[in-house]
Order: sequence, then C-alpha cells, then structure tokens
Amino acid sequence: MPLRSDLLDELQIPDGTTVEEHDLVTDGDVIVGGQSTVEFGVRGHNVIAGERVRFGGDIEAEGDCRLDMWSDVAGNVLVGENAYIGERVHVGGQLMVSGDLDIGDDVDIEEGFEANGWIVIRNPMPTIVFLFVYLSHLLRIGEEETADEVVSEVLSDDGADSDPVLIPRNGSVSDDAWRVSTPATVGDDCRLHGNLRAERLAVGEDNIVFGSLRAKSDVHVGEGTEIKGDVTTRDGTVSVGPDVTIWGDISATDVQLHEDATVEGSIRARGEMTMLQSDSGTGAPEEDATDTDDSDTDESDGGDAVTDDETADLDAAEVHDGWANSGFQPSDDGAAADDTGESTDDTADESDDSEADDERVTASDAESERVTDRDPDDERVTVTEDGSDTDDDYRENGHEAGLAE
Repeated sequence: MPLRSDLLDELQIPDGTTVEEHDLVTDGDVIVGGQSTVEFGVRGHNVIAGERVRFGGDIEAEGDCRLDMWSDVAGNVLVGENAYIGERVHVGGQLMVSGDLDIGDDVDIEEGFEANGWIVIRNPMPTIVFLFVYLSHLLRIGEEETADEVVSEVLSDDGADSDPVLIPRNGSVSDDAWRVSTPATVGDDCRLHGNLRAERLAVGEDNIVFGSLRAKSDVHVGEGTEIKGDVTTRDGTVSVGPDVTIWGDISATDVQLHEDATVEGSIRARGEMTMLQSDSGTGAPEEDATDTDDSDTDESDGGDAVTDDETADLDAAEVHDGWANSGFQPSDDGAAADDTGESTDDTADESDDSEADDERVTASDAESERVTDRDPDDERVTVTEDGSDTDDDYRENGHEAGLAE
C-alpha cells in the first residue's frame, strides 16, 4: 500500500470483499477514519479505527487491533496478536487478546478482558501520531535504514495479499446505505448490501450490489456486475460495461450503455445517449477481397490489365469511329463533353427520348429517324421520316441516293 498525503481520501472496497449477514469480511486490513459509523461487525487482518468510531457488531482481527479514544464497539473484540485500546473506549462484550494489551484510562469492558501477553495500563497515543513521532525521532538521530524498515513493516500487509478497506472520515456504513462525501471505488468479485452514495463511483467487474448507486458526478459499472437497484448521478455520466444487469432505472446527464448490457428499468438522459460496442462486434462491414482490385483484367491479350479509365477511353474512341464511318458528326455539346473525357449527358437524354431500347442510331436507321448530315459541298441536308429529301443535292455517304417517291 503506497504512502499518500491523505490516506483516507476515498471509500475503497478491495477485491473479494463481502458482507456476510451482519459482518464486513475482507482478507486485508480495515482502516476506518475518525467519527465514522460501521453498523455491522468487521473481520479482517488488522483493524484500525480513529477517534469516536462506532461499530455495531463484533471485531475480529487476525493481526493487531487499534481503537482510538472514545470509540464504541457493541459486541466482542477478538485480537489475534496485540491490541491498543485508547482511553474512554467502550466494549459491549469481551476483549480477548492473544498477545500484549496496551490499554488506556476509563476503558469500559462490560464482560471483562483477557490477554496472554503483557498488560500495560496507560494512555497509548493514536497510531498515526505514534508512527510519525517514532519516524521523526529515527530520522533525527540518522537512522534512515531503520526508518525505512519501520515504514515497510507498518505499511506491509503482514501476510495479507489484499488491499485494505478504507472508510473515510465521517463515513457511514450499514446494511441500508454506504454514505461518504468522497469518491468511492469497488473492486472485483465483491458482494455488498446497501445503497452506495459517494461523490464519484467506480464499480469493478463481477460484483453483486444489493442496492442502488448514486453519485454527484460520474458512475462507472464494470463488466459482469449486477446492480439490484437504480443507477443515478446528478451532474455526470453513467457508463455501463458489457454483460451488466441493472434491475432498476438509469438517470444521468449522459449515458454510455454497452450493447450487451441489460437494463430492466427506464433510461433517462438529459444529454447524450451513446451505445457502446465491443471490439469484436463494432458493426463495421468486413473488407471484401474483390473490392481491393479496382481494375479489370483482359486476358485475351496476354492478361494485360485494363483500368476503368482506359475502358472509358476505348469506348469513346469506338463511338467516334462509328460516327466517322457512318458520315455523322456529334453535336457541339457532345464533342465538348467528349474532349473532357466525360459522358455526354445531353446526347444520352436525346437518345433515351428517341428510342426506348437505347440502341445506337446509324446510317441504316435513316428511314425511321430524322438525321442531319452534310453533303460534299458542306451544305446541311435533312432526311425526313418518310425518306423524302428536302434538298435535291442530297448525298448519302457521298453517293447519289435513289429516293422513293
């Protein structure tokens, strides 16, 4: 556990923490800030409580137990190693200590106490104060290596592999609600009873919370977590991961909901509503191997590749050759368009209006179509639909045409 400037600046619930009947059970330490209330009992490795902390059940510590002055325990206190009890502490049951007992004045133990080691009646200073006084003395006399060893020993888990449960100052923990004025973090594989109220909430994966989540800012619910209540934030974003089940409603400014999440209630978002997708199923179409080849291959000439632009140029050349062989000339609009390499939309429209089957008009269709050509003397002549010539000097492909009367 790293040494920070403010150790109890958030509610921290480590991995694997459970609430069994009326006890908070964890594999690591339990550290409770001053003037806090824990309505149920506590079971952990080391149990450390500040001033005026009230416990509603028993305390079972495998390691040491430290209770500062004016603390109140409704049940028994069972300590596996040493116990440090401040003055005016009240214990409603028995005090059983396997090691040494350091006890202050005016301590009230209703059912007596027992210790296997030394019993010293005095006023032990609070744990944090004692630690800083001891470290400052070691540093003052130049014992830096000894100070490092003390810090490592105090801050180590002493065999506990889990992070500690941290309950900040003025916090309230019970079966009804977990209320703190700081951010809250819940680890993985936890089973909690009660509604969680905090400044900001981050819930890990595969948890079960028998209550609702409420925060002033953002709320995050990790993968596989089940919330047996509502998820509400005042001015933040609710982010719901995959395989999350929320049995109540969601209310927030913005909502980010995974596509695999389940919400049994309603969703109310004053801002944006975003649907998140997993990496394996983003909904984007897969690339087709045929789309990567933008060119067509003409294998008739040794397999040379012919691009779409070259095909368009060949088509345009064939059209011009057909016009030249039949004695026709394209219109001015069409010629201008062909010079730019683009399709002649005007010519195509005229062709669509004249013939429904979109066939190319050649010189052989002159009997049924009105066609304009030029004679050898560069005079424009017109052939009507009945085949008559409006000019006696009309020539068809440079030869005299015997027109039927």
